[in-house]
Amino acid sequence: MRTPAKVRVGDTPDVRVVGPVTQTDIVRFAGAGGDFNPLHHDPGFVATSGFPGVIAMGQMQAGILAGWVSDTFGVEHVRSFGVRFVAPVFLGDTLTLGGTVVSIDETETETETEGEGESLATLDLVASGDKGPVVTGSATVVVAST
Repeated sequence: MRTPAKVRVGDTPDVRVVGPVTQTDIVRFAGAGGDFNPLHHDPGFVATSGFPGVIAMGQMQAGILAGWVSDTFGVEHVRSFGVRFVAPVFLGDTLTLGGTVVSIDETETETETEGEGESLATLDLVASGDKGPVVTGSATVVVAST
């Protein structure tokens, strides 16, 4: 097991930049997740939808953001993760993934040995595209006690 990260309130771990998003990225994710909505692969259908072009499925950006959290803090230290989709991602967009530590709380564990517990950091998360945020969210992760 990896050692929990050492962070303080206000810290912003290194961001990750992904992209530009390609049709191949979208098709791969569609195959993995089973989302074959034509908005994600059929330009003719998209032209009738009101969108200016093919869009990536929201779960793709959420998954990429979850990968940043688990790579940054260790998947074994992730206690919760939630997102909200706020804007579409189009072919060619580049995503910037990051977050800010907004609080750190000490908790007791169910298998608590006297004096032991976990330090849990709450993070505000954002995945931004070329025109601003596309996914926002939060995560709770175990961090090193300070």
